[in-house]
Amino acid sequence: MMDRRTSLKVAGLTAVELFSQSAFAQDDKSPMTVLVGAASSMDFTARLIGDQLRERLNRPVVVSSKLGAGGRLALGELKRAAPDGNTVMFSTSSLFAIYPHIYTKLDYDPVADFTPICGLTWFDLGIATGINSGITDIAQWIASVKSQGSAGGVYGVAPGAGSSSHFLGIALAQSQAMKMEPVHYKDSGVGIVDLAAGRLPMLITGTSALVEMHRAKKIRMLAVSGEQRSELVPEVPTLKESGLNIAIQNSTGLYGPAKMSKELVDRIASATLPMLQKADVKTKLASQGMAISPMNASQLANSLSEDRKKFEILAKASGYKPEAL
Repeated sequence: MMDRRTSLKVAGLTAVELFSQSAFAQDDKSPMTVLVGAASSMDFTARLIGDQLRERLNRPVVVSSKLGAGGRLALGELKRAAPDGNTVMFSTSSLFAIYPHIYTKLDYDPVADFTPICGLTWFDLGIATGINSGITDIAQWIASVKSQGSAGGVYGVAPGAGSSSHFLGIALAQSQAMKMEPVHYKDSGVGIVDLAAGRLPMLITGTSALVEMHRAKKIRMLAVSGEQRSELVPEVPTLKESGLNIAIQNSTGLYGPAKMSKELVDRIASATLPMLQKADVKTKLASQGMAISPMNASQLANSLSEDRKKFEILAKASGYKPEAL
């Protein structure tokens, strides 16, 4: 069953979904490239998209992983591509909504240099502690940090400085007027090892990365950051359910270079979005901690604009110093 927000989004896609199937037959057989700048669940989902485009457009589709610089290498390639629909990128919203506020110099404009095509999924973050900490909910963890006075608390974040995980930690500290110092991990796996071993008191990272160790009772998830509970760990409350007015979640979408025509945008969106209604695709996405969130180009652009405003306020209020490239 879709929630009300998802059903409204689907309704807004009607015009795209009715785009003529005959348009696909007019495409040539040149390869189409789907860029992806992150591994794990992002690469997995990009390959689902590639399979869908290959089937619907009846043309070769290559998924190209360009890892490095937090996705900026792939984004740079997308920026340089021709707006002919032959190169697109599957990305999180972070590159368009968070990066402009944490880097002193970016070699791209998050609005002018790209064309939103469609939104696809969202995923949240998990907050976890070691199983031997004795802490069973977020309120106890906050009390523990506050008991340390000016020394404050330490928390790990993955994938590191300037990530949504980092900003969730900042938001938590601000909401309780408490001091928290982040430890940055490039990889969530290393952070989880430190958490389970008792070397780290708390870790914030993608929910899907925490699930296996949580189920094995080697770590304990205290809360998730989304507007609703994660299907992966339905027993874990959201931060809002825990009494904190905080919700941070990442959206994912498909993007093209600047100046793509509306016809191309609609054609690619109408070839991609139907996959979200397939039961097997929903199951596969859920296994990666992703929930469907279909958006047309206009809805995706508006969502990014709202996210940029939110993270701009948070970045300024936090005193976080942007990093140079």
